Amino acid sequence: MTAMSTRTCPSGLPEPYAECCGRYHSGAAAAPTAEALMRSRYCAFVQQDAVYLLRTWHPRTRPASVDFDAGLRWTGLEILGTGDGSAFHSVGTVTFRASFRGGSLHERSRFERVDGAWVYVDGDFLE
Repeated sequence: MTAMSTRTCPSGLPEPYAECCGRYHSGAAAAPTAEALMRSRYCAFVQQDAVYLLRTWHPRTRPASVDFDAGLRWTGLEILGTGDGSAFHSVGTVTFRASFRGGSLHERSRFERVDGAWVYVDGDFLE
């Protein structure tokens, strides 16, 4: 077991990484809700996992690549609200604040199901 798999997941939930976002990142399971996908994508940004980010991006809005800022250090995720996005929905939103050294990103993200799996569509930056 790696050090990351035994540490608390960066997603903000108290589980170890392997039991939380690690299973989604490895492809062993799909995120069951839009919120779970949002948390796993935040964790992927922390780990600079471009493969997972691109795999969970809607084909219509997916960029060709993901560029990471080498100096950016993510420090926390706070989920502020959700709209739909459960196993019973085909669309959902998650409003969150992702903190980094020196600031934060506040966004309302939109998610849809594609072939049964939740994917990130786009988001609006909030003040």
